[in-house]
Amino acid sequence: MKKVTVLGAGTWGVALTILLADNGHEVTLWSKFREETDALQKNRKEIKNLPGAVLPNSVRLTNDYAEAVENAPDLIVNTVISPKVREVSGAFSPYIPDGTVIVNASKGIENGTLHTMTDIISEEIPQAKVAVISGPSHAEEVSRFIPTTVVVGAQDKKIAQFVQDMFMNQYFRVYTSPDVMGIELGGALKNVIALAAGIIDGLGFGDNTKAALITRGIVEIARLGEAMGARQETFAGLSGIGDLIVTCTSTHSRNHNAGFLLGKGKSLEEAKKEVGQVVEGVNSAQAALALAKKYGVEMPIVEQVNAVLFDGKEVKEALADLLVREKVTEYSSLSWE
Repeated sequence: MKKVTVLGAGTWGVALTILLADNGHEVTLWSKFREETDALQKNRKEIKNLPGAVLPNSVRLTNDYAEAVENAPDLIVNTVISPKVREVSGAFSPYIPDGTVIVNASKGIENGTLHTMTDIISEEIPQAKVAVISGPSHAEEVSRFIPTTVVVGAQDKKIAQFVQDMFMNQYFRVYTSPDVMGIELGGALKNVIALAAGIIDGLGFGDNTKAALITRGIVEIARLGEAMGARQETFAGLSGIGDLIVTCTSTHSRNHNAGFLLGKGKSLEEAKKEVGQVVEGVNSAQAALALAKKYGVEMPIVEQVNAVLFDGKEVKEALADLLVREKVTEYSSLSWE
């Protein structure tokens, strides 16, 4: 048994708490919002947005920063929504001992700095050893022990293996990787592509259109990743094409659902309100476009998603502009002899 603290009591935080408690660990779940912990304490079997999930009675709930990490947890898991990761990390930093392992499970890129979540945690809590966990893993399924496979990334192999051991069991398989940047980018940027996939479904188009979008979407993500020093293999793996497929095709996906409503003619604010949860792709879209410009990488899908979200462009016009771009070969690296 190890001591684990999970930061953030949203659906992902609760799902990972259930998983880690089921693995026999002593888990504390922290939330900034008392209404979240009060609701969980009152009824651990009727959890908002997690039907069928049960939060074990062994899980301790708290809103206090010091209490959350008292007695030096072996592992801290960050599931705080990406726009709040810097704020929460900075608030926790004074309470965290040197050498504490923190694994980031939040997906996004910070607007302005264009930093990943592991970058932010490392900046705000420099005494910690930081890793990332990502892959095709809806909270609704993880919380009900449905077989799932993810990848853990860390610069230190021993840290990656430690996190792997903490999470892995008979229904939750964990691989390891040294490519932290690739894993972070795959997890963040797939949400932007998933918005586009939802728009396609909202417009009533078919499997051909969505398959093309997913395929070209991973090309864009990998293209940017390579420019930023990530490994191409990562984008063919769980945190790349794996996470992209599940987010673009599932009704569990908040990003897909928001895009679907946009495709049906809803405004961005109407779509976000109807989804009722944070739509991370909206937060990451502008940062993704800024990264594309910074590194001189062509990302036409990301460009059109931004135009729809923030410039008032009609979704049908955005799709048309994608289809009638200049003719090119599929891969410039391939040539005729």
